Amino acid sequence: MAKVLAVLYPDPVNGYPPKYARDSIPKITHYPDGSTVPDPEGIDFTPGELLGSVSGELGLRKYLESHGHQLVVTSDKEGPNSVFEKELPTADVVISQPFWPAYLTADLIAKAKNLKLAITAGIGSDHVDLNAANEHNITVAEVTYSNSISVAESDVMQVLALVRNFIPAHEIVTEGGWNIADAASRSYDLEGMTVGVVAAGRIGRAVLERLKPFDVKLIYTQRHQLPEDVEKQLGATFVPDVKDLAKVVDVAVLCAPLHAQTYHMFDDDLIATMKRGAYIVNDSRGELVDRDAIVRALKSGHLAGYSGDVWYPQPAPADHPWRTMPNQAMIPHMSGTSLSAQARYAAGTREILEDFFENKPIRPAYLIAKGGQLAGVGAKSYTVKKGEETPGSGEKE
Repeated sequence: MAKVLAVLYPDPVNGYPPKYARDSIPKITHYPDGSTVPDPEGIDFTPGELLGSVSGELGLRKYLESHGHQLVVTSDKEGPNSVFEKELPTADVVISQPFWPAYLTADLIAKAKNLKLAITAGIGSDHVDLNAANEHNITVAEVTYSNSISVAESDVMQVLALVRNFIPAHEIVTEGGWNIADAASRSYDLEGMTVGVVAAGRIGRAVLERLKPFDVKLIYTQRHQLPEDVEKQLGATFVPDVKDLAKVVDVAVLCAPLHAQTYHMFDDDLIATMKRGAYIVNDSRGELVDRDAIVRALKSGHLAGYSGDVWYPQPAPADHPWRTMPNQAMIPHMSGTSLSAQARYAAGTREILEDFFENKPIRPAYLIAKGGQLAGVGAKSYTVKKGEETPGSGEKE
């Protein structure tokens, strides 16, 4: 019997299950690169249900208990007295999500004598110390591509929300007003603007594809330039240095992983080189930007808007300055946990568990670290400090 410890975000404040807005979700069989969606032997949930919260249990309880395994589910993950840290030493498998990460630091991994597998339900395994996982022969896996398009869609939504001044206009209506002049005074067309995407991996490339029909000028930075035919298809121009991109864009969309070269990439100095009135959208990692530099640029008016779903730290404290800075469209870390995405990453989590318990190879695309060695394209070795964002988002470029 194995003990599976799942750390999931809390249930809705009005209780579980919520009243769903739709009766079904579209069935997706393949990702844009042709790879197939997760294909477990079975699922015990209805796609479109809320699976990522504590009561949703990723739809795993029936499967695990029917095979004699124990499932412990909690949202309590901070500190030595948390359920997570108390249950971890005897856990064989830990499941977490990037939206509510259970930080597997080197110290905690050393205490988890039984731990053999760490699964990220979604993409982005930077809450796991890969160096320590390798040293302790722990496999780290995530459900690659499961929510990449979900994040890309959110990026595009936030670009439009900022440029069109949607949120303040909506607030005018909900507060009983009808002042068109106030709503329109900060509203622009996206058409004709220059949009720069920082890192054109799965998410960044999907952003480029989705923005092309808006008749914008697309540029991008990337560690490796995309093939010429792909650039032509996207209508995108390669810019080698993010500093050159920042100088010319009206909108910057950040899709890069976090590492030493991207940490606080958008700081006071780089933001100062941007056009007055530029926008930044960041659904990648909060510390790609200098938190207080963003606040200063919005207050001074140099930036016209900032939006994202990633914060530092996470969950963000009530007094986090991004909650109250002007001209922001911040949301909780939710872009990759739509109900559609949850169906895929819950199924992928089960597929990984099935393979693990049946001693079958885990799908190679899912592997970040395998039994003492790095695995998967773009996997990086890094350490983790609890409560901090860390190098490597897990999204493979």
